[in-house]
Amino acid sequence: MEVPISFRPSNSTVQGDDKVSLLYAWLFECHGFIHNLTLVVSSALFVFYLASHARKSIGRLSNGRSYIMIAYYGCLWLVSLLNLVWCFLQAWECSPGKEKAWNILSLFTTSGMLFLEVSLMAFLLQGNYAGGSEALTRTFAITGLIVCLDMLLKAIYLFGFAVPLFINDHENNHGIKWGLWVLHKLLLTAVYGLISFGYHSRWREKLPARPAFYKYTIIMFFSNAMALLACGLTGQGSGLGFWLYDLTEVLYHAFYLPLLYVTFLADFFQEEDLHLENIYYSEMKDAGFFDGDWE
Repeated sequence: MEVPISFRPSNSTVQGDDKVSLLYAWLFECHGFIHNLTLVVSSALFVFYLASHARKSIGRLSNGRSYIMIAYYGCLWLVSLLNLVWCFLQAWECSPGKEKAWNILSLFTTSGMLFLEVSLMAFLLQGNYAGGSEALTRTFAITGLIVCLDMLLKAIYLFGFAVPLFINDHENNHGIKWGLWVLHKLLLTAVYGLISFGYHSRWREKLPARPAFYKYTIIMFFSNAMALLACGLTGQGSGLGFWLYDLTEVLYHAFYLPLLYVTFLADFFQEEDLHLENIYYSEMKDAGFFDGDWE
């Protein structure tokens, strides 16, 4: 008699197949390869850039003793790491059983980025009077209040009314969800438009006299206006609006933090370099290194 031999794959083979399937789902399913790759690569490169310049940056911050810059640099590190985790776990949005975890992660990530965004706007609106620990306390107090109210409203939508704010499904269109996002983007667009208008009005002298701040407000005004249009179209069931909203979300999570660093922190570190160069030049001049240039 022939005895049938049943083949059962080993645990290592099963685990290997599971890892391959998870990797495939993470790369190609849900949002697609280009979407996931853009988010992961951009966020990872920015964190690597911060890490490679961490020693010099911390040294300059400690020497400068600027409370605003120290606090902002620390918040930027925290939000950048949180955003990196959010970008790596994109597959959670389409994974059954991960909806709650994805909503919580998205809530804290977007709130952290909103904290940086609103605090910079509050700093700009204070104009040339912003500086010192008093300005830092005032700025962070106003920002913390706004962000906490925003988090509370979103938490009520998420866990009170079961509205999937951070799960984008074109087939299941939630009018309440897109109405909230329209209001959110409308407020941001209005504030950025107000600041941009201030640079062309009689209040221009009261705003910080740095071209980088003006360019930042222009970029954020147009990006939020585009997101506002996308939310309005998506709320009406437009496929173009859904695609446009996904594009604005990718651009925001991929490039907002580097833009914020270039606008608010890069000039501070560059000024420290120029200050050190001037000190070295003065010391060398006093020591007589440049006396031969006059002969």
